[in-house]
Amino acid sequence: MTAGIVTRRRSHEVRIGTLRLGAENPVRVQTMTTTDTNDVAGSVEQCLRCAAAGADLIRLTTQGTREVESLAAIHAALRQKGCDVPLVADVHFNAAVADAAAQVCEKVRINPGNYVDPARKFKHIDYTDEEYAAELQRLEERFCRLLAICRSHGTALRIGVNHGSLSDRIMSRYGDTPAGIVESCMEFLRVAVREKFTDIVVSIKASNTVVMVQSVRLLVQTMAAEGMTFPLHLGVTEAGEGEDGRIKSAVGIGTLLMEGIGDTIRVSLSEPPEAEIPVAESLVALSDECAALAAAATIAAGVLTLRLVAPDWATLQLKAAMAAAPALLDKRATDLKIEAEGWETDRLTDLADRILQAARVRFTRTEYISCPGCGRTLYDLPATIARVKAATQHLVGLKIAVMGCIVNGPGEMADADYGYVGAARGKVSLYRGKECVEMNIPTDEAIPRLLALIEADRGAAAQKQ
Repeated sequence: MTAGIVTRRRSHEVRIGTLRLGAENPVRVQTMTTTDTNDVAGSVEQCLRCAAAGADLIRLTTQGTREVESLAAIHAALRQKGCDVPLVADVHFNAAVADAAAQVCEKVRINPGNYVDPARKFKHIDYTDEEYAAELQRLEERFCRLLAICRSHGTALRIGVNHGSLSDRIMSRYGDTPAGIVESCMEFLRVAVREKFTDIVVSIKASNTVVMVQSVRLLVQTMAAEGMTFPLHLGVTEAGEGEDGRIKSAVGIGTLLMEGIGDTIRVSLSEPPEAEIPVAESLVALSDECAALAAAATIAAGVLTLRLVAPDWATLQLKAAMAAAPALLDKRATDLKIEAEGWETDRLTDLADRILQAARVRFTRTEYISCPGCGRTLYDLPATIARVKAATQHLVGLKIAVMGCIVNGPGEMADADYGYVGAARGKVSLYRGKECVEMNIPTDEAIPRLLALIEADRGAAAQKQ
């Protein structure tokens, strides 16, 4: 790749309603609603705001048959209002719902970790080769039914692997590794290739930017070795909100865009979905310029020095994160210095620290992993994140996850030390790592009890020393 010129990876074209994705088409930007899908009027209005902001695709959570019916009504209402943005059904844990959703919208997202495998229990299972092959046969038989429905209705699919929701079957054989993440995806793609179904977009997401980038790179290599050219969707899941959410997304998504990888992206922020669109558009627009900056940056004694010019602070943040990310993620640099005329040194140092943390190089503050929210979210996510941050920002080095529901709990926050997870309306469960230690706590008691849990653990650790 010539420095400063991003050469896009060649994929084949996928049709998603009126949208064309992959091949020579521009990188498409998408988002996901945060409304209850059964709130048809509210979902329609939010979809219209997202479309007006520039979303090329809009995803909605679709837990059951009632949500499928609501999705059909949302689809019809949007078309009646002249909005033709394709809708994507987000399905977990229920293959029959995916079948139904494929008949009412342009695209269905399934998660290989819970499509036919049961919900992850974090248990090691010793499979014989014969038993493992039988599980793959069960997967193929069920998946082929969905492919047939999609083919007959002209519906596209997204095979969306999340690092934190790998099945116990995959984890038992491959471990918590990029190889396991990629294999979880490849199992489904091999079936699709045999069935000659190519209207598929692939994604591998993680909240850990290092894992995300390594896994996507490995997927690209693996698909190429097997002659596959499926388009790729990029995202850093549970990126958070505010400056840190934008920086973390720029580090992960930006690195791959600068390598020519990515046909569609989503910046997953714990904010209103329309706020994600301009950030995603900026990452795409900056990819050529930041590739040149990354190539020209100097590294001396492990310190990467960037000299940047930007019209505003938001742009400077993204440019700095993107330009620094390749060297930091690949461990060619272990420190960062940013020079930019017109900005205070202290502010630039703080930005450098945030980028180093997003790239998993050095932790100087509490790390927050928070989902962007969706129709499954069981509480006011932005307000809750603000309260958790206010109570825990002094806990430097800890990773704390704030998750809206059990789908994005405990697996998706696998990288966290502690988790705050919506369990039911007005109820929260607390996690230590992957272990649920307190269930169904009233919301108004959850933060004090989270703090008490952390202090008790710290006290116990101090006694052992």
